[in-house]
Amino acid sequence: MAQGSFAAQVSAWVKETKERQEAVYQGSAQAIVAIMQTPRGAGGALRIDTGFLRASLTAVTGSAMPAQTMKPDGVEVFRYDPAPINLVILGSKISEPITVVYTANYALPREYGARGQAPDRWVALAAQRWPQVVEQECAKAKASVDSRAGG
Repeated sequence: MAQGSFAAQVSAWVKETKERQEAVYQGSAQAIVAIMQTPRGAGGALRIDTGFLRASLTAVTGSAMPAQTMKPDGVEVFRYDPAPINLVILGSKISEPITVVYTANYALPREYGARGQAPDRWVALAAQRWPQVVEQECAKAKASVDSRAGG
């Protein structure tokens, strides 16, 4: 997602405690997922027809990769539920890489383009925002502590 390690990108203030680091790490991951999942009609880059691609997003920690999925016949609309992804992210530690992947069999051709279709690049566009998202999450964490401390 980003150049360099996550720990090298966070502010010195955040580095003071492991809890702050994990909060910024988890918050940054959630923010990137939200950016990836924002439909074109809402200002994002994700093209949505039936919602199958969007609903195929999953998150894991560790090295196991989820299996590719095919759109089932007869289903016209698919709903995205962020709860399982948020559970994985919120249960992760800063030492565990989080892998967020679209399992729809056509996700890669949509991202990179295929058969004469231009690439959508919604994942790459979200990943490019990682440094800014980390900075924003650091600022949120600091503001949260400052507001509890009275200034």
